[in-house]
Amino acid sequence: MDRLLIVDGHAYAYRAFHAIRSLRSPEGRPTNAIYGFVKMLAKMRMVLEPTHLMVVWDGGLSAERIAALPEYKAQRPEMPDDLKPQFDEMADYLKAAGVASFCREGVEADDYIACLARRAADAGMAVVIASSDKDFMQLVSKRIGLLNANDKTETIWTDEQVRAKTGVDPSQIVDWLSLTGDTVDNIPGVPGVGPKTAAELLSQFGSVRALYERLDEVRSEKLRANLRAAEQIVRRNRDLVRLREDLPCEFSPDELAEKPAKAGPLRELYRRWGFKSLLAALEEPARECQAVLI
Repeated sequence: MDRLLIVDGHAYAYRAFHAIRSLRSPEGRPTNAIYGFVKMLAKMRMVLEPTHLMVVWDGGLSAERIAALPEYKAQRPEMPDDLKPQFDEMADYLKAAGVASFCREGVEADDYIACLARRAADAGMAVVIASSDKDFMQLVSKRIGLLNANDKTETIWTDEQVRAKTGVDPSQIVDWLSLTGDTVDNIPGVPGVGPKTAAELLSQFGSVRALYERLDEVRSEKLRANLRAAEQIVRRNRDLVRLREDLPCEFSPDELAEKPAKAGPLRELYRRWGFKSLLAALEEPARECQAVLI
């Protein structure tokens, strides 16, 4: 079966930036995020052996979500100055490495990844989404799994891992997040409803819709009052946390197919960045091939 690996570009760039605190090119430019990103991507490709691959980058915040909640993601700090210039360099690397990438202004990476994953799954591919973003748990199915960077076991998450983490099925993740809120995205939830309580409510009622239809069955008077007061917030949250699988995303397996790297451009990039070990690894196959020909 063909396997598509979709990488959450910004998530791994930030992760690489913070994992490697100090690394600069011979000219003194920051390269820590580039180096970490290249190594992380290489490891994923080696472990998962995808037949198809794409890196998706954030193109800004969704206008619809901002309209619904002006404070959406407003608490996030500015991108570190040393990280900003490295994104263009990472794009240069992907081009030289033969890896497809996508970024569109006003399109959040999460939404495009959701659309692409669903299209690929419907076409019969196995899909792995590489990201630690909990929103992607709503996509998990027989054909779509998650590679969570925070899970050191490197297990591809299925519905089993989602239930172990949250207490609910992937199909209930949108409702679960609607009740708890999401501090990472600055989405407030129902006061007094944390992950465990939300899971218990969904276990009892099945969905947010059924919960509000049978609200009188909630035993705790305080919880019942909080849920009633936050009904509009919960309904709004469902629209905020549900990923947009209906985006106009182009799905072309040929464009996503793994392609051989361009040794010349890669060699020039590694030299410019001062990545001696990567340059040596790139040169080794060429030397071995030369020896065989001689």
